[in-house]
Amino acid sequence: MNTVITNNPLAAPHLLASPYNTLQTPNMSGRKRKASEEPDQDRMSTSPTASPSFGSRLLPPSSTPRSLKRSRTGAAMGRPLALPRLLETLSAEEMRQLLQNVADQHPELQQEIVAKAPRPSIESTLSVLSKYQDDFREAFPLGNRPTSDYSYNRVRQHLLQLMDALRDYTPHFLPPQESQAIVSLNYLDAVTNTLHRLPSWDSYQHQRHRNEAYDEIAKAWALVISEASKRAGGFHLQFGGWDQKLVEHNQKSGGRLEEAVHELRSALEFLQAGPGSASPGVSDERASIRQQLFSGSYGQQLGVGHGGW
Repeated sequence: MNTVITNNPLAAPHLLASPYNTLQTPNMSGRKRKASEEPDQDRMSTSPTASPSFGSRLLPPSSTPRSLKRSRTGAAMGRPLALPRLLETLSAEEMRQLLQNVADQHPELQQEIVAKAPRPSIESTLSVLSKYQDDFREAFPLGNRPTSDYSYNRVRQHLLQLMDALRDYTPHFLPPQESQAIVSLNYLDAVTNTLHRLPSWDSYQHQRHRNEAYDEIAKAWALVISEASKRAGGFHLQFGGWDQKLVEHNQKSGGRLEEAVHELRSALEFLQAGPGSASPGVSDERASIRQQLFSGSYGQQLGVGHGGW
């Protein structure tokens, strides 16, 4: 049975639009048609699928694996340093101790280490010897004479270390190990000055270490002079001023470099045309020294020098 709904302005709109109402007023039906005739474009424009960039933002199919998946990393764990990084952290002293320990435990590696190590220069060697000298000087007691027996006993250990270092380093700068005469001469000049700076101890028996060092250095000077006279016409001996330097060293050593002076005199006699001749450009003083060397009267009018601290 059809129900007639009066045109009551107070009636609720949702009641008027009920599907059970088969008869609607003209106003209501017109409003209904107007709502139904409106296109869905406005509503569709607000949909995500209607956005122009939606196509480019489409999610991949569920069957495709995600390419942005983060790879798993292992758990944090401590590990030792690699050898190159470990060596970067070692000081020079630690590196020397490490090499020494390895060489002691594996004697077969000692020769290989020596063969591959850079050759020591005069500068690096004198730097090492300077450290021994510093330790020697710092060991002297305060308020005592540096030449006394008490001072000697306090510094004896450091003195022996310096003497051992000189004894070990000197052969490295001698022929045939060292082929350049000028290098050998410069080294001997420096270490001989080191011996001059040692104290003259009050007790004669304490002078033994320095006197033995002088004897060894004298033999080294003689060897180098002999080899230098055979090369380049003895150029370094004639024009390097070594004749004068050696005479001064011999005087300061108390005549303990006599063997070296004798070798120099023989070399200069061989290189010069005669005992009285001098090379062009040689000063009168050096010519006089050479003449004294030839005659064996060098330094006789001068007092014998003594080393001092």
